[in-house]
Amino acid sequence: MPQRFGRPGLLGTIARTAVISGTATAVSNRVERRDLRRQGVAQTPQTPAAAPPPPAPAPAGTDRVSQLTQLADLKAQGLLTDEEFAAEKARILGS
Repeated sequence: MPQRFGRPGLLGTIARTAVISGTATAVSNRVERRDLRRQGVAQTPQTPAAAPPPPAPAPAGTDRVSQLTQLADLKAQGLLTDEEFAAEKARILGS
C-alpha cells in the first residue's frame, strides 16, 4: 500500500521515535553534566559496559527538515554543544 503524504509508515514512525529518544537522552545527559558542574561535584568518567548499536538510518521519506529544526532549537537554547549539534545533524542527513 503506498504511503500517503503526511502520514509516515511504520519505519518512518520508528525512525522518528528513535531520533526523538536519542535527542532527549543527549539533552538529559547534557543538562545533568551542566548541573553537576554548577554544583562543583567532581565527575568520574564511566566506561559503558557495551555501547548500544547505532540507530538504523532514517528512511528517505522521514521529515528531515522538522528534525533539523528541532535540533537547531535545542542548540539555540544552549542545550547542545556545537559538537553534539554537528554529530546529530550528520546523523540525520545520513552523512
